[in-house]
Amino acid sequence: MPYPSDLSYDISTIAKVEAVPLILNMVKHVTGMRFAAIARVTETRWVACAVDDSIDFGLMPGGELVLETTICHEIRQHHKPVIFKHASEHPVYSAHHTPRTYGLESYVSIPIIRTNGDFFGTLCAIDEVPARFDEDAVCKTLTLFAQLIAVQLDVLADLEAKTIELANAAETGIVREQFIAVLGHDLRSPLSAIRMSADLLEAKLPAGREQQLAIAIRQSSQRMNHLIEDVLDFSRAKLGGGIPVKRTLVDNLGDVFTAVINEIMMSHPNVTIRQEVVISPGVFCDAGRMGQLLSNLLGNAVAHGARDCPIDVSASMQENHIVLSVMNHGPEIPDVLLPLLFQPFKRAAGGRGEGLGLGLYIASQIVAGHNGTLSVTSTPEDGTRFIARFPGTLEWTEEG
Repeated sequence: MPYPSDLSYDISTIAKVEAVPLILNMVKHVTGMRFAAIARVTETRWVACAVDDSIDFGLMPGGELVLETTICHEIRQHHKPVIFKHASEHPVYSAHHTPRTYGLESYVSIPIIRTNGDFFGTLCAIDEVPARFDEDAVCKTLTLFAQLIAVQLDVLADLEAKTIELANAAETGIVREQFIAVLGHDLRSPLSAIRMSADLLEAKLPAGREQQLAIAIRQSSQRMNHLIEDVLDFSRAKLGGGIPVKRTLVDNLGDVFTAVINEIMMSHPNVTIRQEVVISPGVFCDAGRMGQLLSNLLGNAVAHGARDCPIDVSASMQENHIVLSVMNHGPEIPDVLLPLLFQPFKRAAGGRGEGLGLGLYIASQIVAGHNGTLSVTSTPEDGTRFIARFPGTLEWTEEG
C-alpha cells in the first residue's frame, strides 16, 4: 500500500530512527509475541510506520487500518497503556470488537507522547495466541522504548529545523552579498559623473570659495569610490572564493608603488612619508592589486599614525620574494586586537577610525592571492608595522 500523502513525513521520520528495528525486535522478545509495530495515530487515521511481523498479519510500513477498529483509537483519547495476555478470558476485552475483528488473543499498546505533550501514536505488539509475561515489567520496558522513540522524534525534528534555518541563513547571505555587488556596481556610474563634473568645475572656477567646494566634491567622490571598490572586492571575495588576482610579469612595480605614495602625499599634505623602493624588473604579480595593497596599508597608517612622526615605506627584493613594509607611530594596538585586524567589518570592534573596516581585510586577500603573507606587529618603541611578503617569480610559483 503506498504511503498516505499526509502521513508520509511521519513514516519517513520513523525510518530515520536507527534504533527502531532493534526496539521492535526487543518488544517481540520481551512480550513473546510475534508482531510488533509503531503506529501513527491521528483523529482519523491509523497508519503503520514500522513493522516486525512473524505471523503474516499483512501490514507493511504505510499500511493502514480503519481507526475505529483499533484500540489505539481509545488510547489516543486517554493516553494510557492497554495490555492483555488472553483476550477470550479477559473480563473486558473478551467482548471488545478489536480482538474479535483481528482474531487477537494477546495485545500490548503503549502511547508515544512527544516532549510537548502531543500524541504521536503507539508502540504495540499482538499475537493470535495467548502470551505469558509479567505485565508490570512489560509495561515499564515498553514505556521506556516509547519514550526513547519520542525523544528521537524530537531530536530529528530539531535537527531538521536547524538545517532549514541554516539553509535559509545561507541563502539570505548569498542574496545579501549579490545585492551589495549589484548596488556597488550601479553606484559607480553616477559617482563617475559627479567626479567628472567636479573636475570640470575645479578647472573653470576661479580660485576662491567656489573652487574649494568643487575640490571638496571631487575628494568626497574619490573617498566614495574607494568605499564602493572595497564593497565590490569584499563581495567578490565572499561569492567567488577570494579577490580575483591576475598575475603577469611586471617591469615597473617600483613605479607603481612610488605613484601610490605620491598620490597619498598629495591627498594628505600634512603627512610625511619616507620611502625606500628598490624593485627589480620582471616581478610576477598583479600590478593593480599591488597598488591597491599599498594604498590600503598607507591609508591605514595615515588614519592611525601620529601626525608629528613620519610614515616609513620600504619595498625590496629578498631572494625571490617581494617584501613591502609600512610603519607608522601611534597608539599601540593591544595584542588581543591584532588577530581581528584582517577580518572584515572589525574596525568598530577595535575602535580604529572611520570607514567600513574592509581595507586591511582586502589587503590580506590580495596578499593571499599572491601566495604570500601579511603580518603586523605593534609596540610603543617601534610603532605599528605591516609586512607583506610574497613570491615574485613565475618559476617559484610553478614549483611551489
